[in-house]
Amino acid sequence: MTLSLRLLPYYIGGAAILAGGIAAYVLGRVRRKSPEQRERERRQRISLNGRITDGTVIDVSELAHNGSGTLQLLIYQYDVAGVQYEASQDITHLRPFVDLHTCRIGLPASIKYDPQNPGNSIVISEGWSGLRS
Repeated sequence: MTLSLRLLPYYIGGAAILAGGIAAYVLGRVRRKSPEQRERERRQRISLNGRITDGTVIDVSELAHNGSGTLQLLIYQYDVAGVQYEASQDITHLRPFVDLHTCRIGLPASIKYDPQNPGNSIVISEGWSGLRS
């Protein structure tokens, strides 16, 4: 079977597209962030750009997490523009910044939320805490 010269650009183009797709796949896998990294970046973004509102700590709970220890959740509620939100934040990695024994039901707190998406909120981050003593 002979290779027709007029089809040669199509073969080269196809090979280039295939090589580009493989390279994009490999680079995408290398740069993929862990869930912990994405959560840390979310907290930082809200800490820097978020608006503050008043809220209330509803509960602090510990849950077993797939046999790899416990997950500590801070459950809270707040209002934005007449809409009431109830959310939780995983504070497992923020243990150095929060004393769970001082968090009690009904504790007033400041909540930072994303003005574009008020349901996206935090009570504490590495550089900011809305917990009041």
